[in-house]
Amino acid sequence: MRHFIRHPTDIPINYVLQDHYYCVRNAMLDVSAGGLSFSADHYIPPGEVIHVNIYVQDPSFEADCEVKWCKRVDGYYHVGVRFKDSREAFSFRMVEQVCHIEHYKRSVLETEGRALTGEQAAQEWIAKFASEFPR
Repeated sequence: MRHFIRHPTDIPINYVLQDHYYCVRNAMLDVSAGGLSFSADHYIPPGEVIHVNIYVQDPSFEADCEVKWCKRVDGYYHVGVRFKDSREAFSFRMVEQVCHIEHYKRSVLETEGRALTGEQAAQEWIAKFASEFPR
């Protein structure tokens, strides 16, 4: 079983580092029970604390995270962060599912021409994919 799941990359992630705001669109890479990884155009040193914001619903998900690793890959950086609070990690699991449902909703509109409500998309996604979603 995978410890990390691939997150829909059409959900933007924003972060604040030392009072500088960065919007990183289509850059989330993986998600785990305790953190996530994303791509950035600059190096962020391990140990640095950043504030992450992911807007998929109102209110948006926000969490303080600690950078655990940062690796240069093809001209940019992959950054792995750990949630500073275990409650935020649990909350993120809910956000994660909403991201997948929103991605499914957009995909159905693009590929099938069906405009689903949030509730319809959730019901279909749960029926088709919830059993594959890591616990």
